[in-house]
Formats: sequence, structure tokens, C-alpha cells
Amino acid sequence: MKRFLSSTVMRNVPVNEQIFRLELTWSGSVPKAGQFFMLKPKRSGVFLPRPISVAFWKDNLVGFLIQRKGQGTQELSCLHPGEEAWLTGPLGNAWADFLPVVAGGEQSPGSKAQKVKPVALIGGGAGIAPLLALNCELPGGGFNFYAGFKNSFGSQEEKNLLLEPVLAGSVQLVIAAEKTAGSGLNMDIRSGRIPEFLNPENYAAVCACGPEAMLRIVAEKCAAAKVPCYVSLERYMACGAGACLGCTVKTTRGNRRCCADGPVFPASEALL
Repeated sequence: MKRFLSSTVMRNVPVNEQIFRLELTWSGSVPKAGQFFMLKPKRSGVFLPRPISVAFWKDNLVGFLIQRKGQGTQELSCLHPGEEAWLTGPLGNAWADFLPVVAGGEQSPGSKAQKVKPVALIGGGAGIAPLLALNCELPGGGFNFYAGFKNSFGSQEEKNLLLEPVLAGSVQLVIAAEKTAGSGLNMDIRSGRIPEFLNPENYAAVCACGPEAMLRIVAEKCAAAKVPCYVSLERYMACGAGACLGCTVKTTRGNRRCCADGPVFPASEALL
């Protein structure tokens, strides 16, 4: 059940020049991985809140990884601990709506238990956020996590701020960076882009979020391998509840609302 609440900023730290990590109190419904909130500072010069995917939650705290793109996200990046913001949510559908089998778990067709393949989680930049949330929702699910960035990490702190939910578990992690010079960290960072390292045949399904150009390449590889692919899409949103029809996604089933019918869609339907 969605709620409109005043929340308190508990932590707001820059991760790098583009992304910051924002944590706020939340006493409403527990979000599902893939869902989002509409966020707006109480002191704001913008009229509309901004849709931001949930990255993680614990107790009465909800966290976001946000990329600075305009005035709305710039205002969010300047919030200080103790300041107030309006949150509406949780909104939208969830990855679990499309994944009937837990990654790495057991299923029982008939009377025989059968080991299933893992699920690949693919995030580009701040697009890793709803996939981090899925790992929080299903800890120990046996996911393989692919995280792609333009630049490799400049410090251990940056790596921790971005990937804490997966670094704390036993998730198989592949990091791709277009520029890998100067990382100085003892970790496996591959030079290139995520689709170059993805072999869909190894997975029961693929969940992806990030730049749409990346999503299309991933979807094409999955289609060729006949592996289900689900993508979380980004659109400009005004209401976040499906009333304004301002976030239309063209699909094989006609026009859908990214906020109310998504943001998660089967790639075969939404990436035309």
C-alpha cells in the first residue's frame, strides 16, 4: 500500500562525481525490489517529485543510489542529515512478479527435485539500484551480479558505497568498466562493457536496468539464446500513479504506463 509521508534524511554522501547515496526514514509499507518512490525535498524549487528506484532497505530505513541529472536530483544531492523530504510509495511492480523461481533454489516438477540455473542481474551505473534491492529481498539466492560503469572505482569507499549489499553476501560479481586505469584496488575489474561478458545460456533468466542502449543489446542476446529477459525502464514521470499518462511505454500489448504497469517489463514486449 503506497503512502505519502514526511521522511528524515539520515545520510547523504557522494559516491563519485555523478552518483550519491541517500538514506531516509520510512515507516510505510516495506518496498519490493524493482519498486520506486517519488522524492522531493520539503525545501524545493521544483514542482514535481522525482521517481527513484529503491536500492536497499532495513528496519525503518530506505536507501537510494541517485545520479545527478537536473535540478530535482541536484536538490536531493544537497540534502543534509536531519532535513525533511516527501516520499510517496512504494510504487510500481516488482521483479518478483516475473521470477517465479528463486535463483539457485530448488523446484519440484512432479516428484523429482531439480537444480535450477541462477539469475543474472545486470546494472549499468545507477541502474544497479533495483538489482541491489533484489539481492536484499532474496539473500542467498545465488545471483550472478554484473555491474557496469564508465570508470573503475577510485577508492575502496566508493566501491563499498555502491555495492555494499552484494559485497556483504556470496553473490558472484563481475565488474565492467570502460576505463579501468588508476583503480588501485585488488579486485576483478574487466575492461569493456557488460554485454561483452554476458552468456545468457548460463542463466534461467536475466534482469537488467541501465542505459536503454545497453538494455537492447542484452535483450537481443537473451532473445537469441531463448532466455527470458526482464528490464526496468526509466521515463519522465509526473504523478507516479498512472493518472497523468505522461510516462508511456510502447509495447507489443499497446501503450503502457511505466509507473503503474512497470517499471519492470518483459524485454520482448517493451524494447521494440
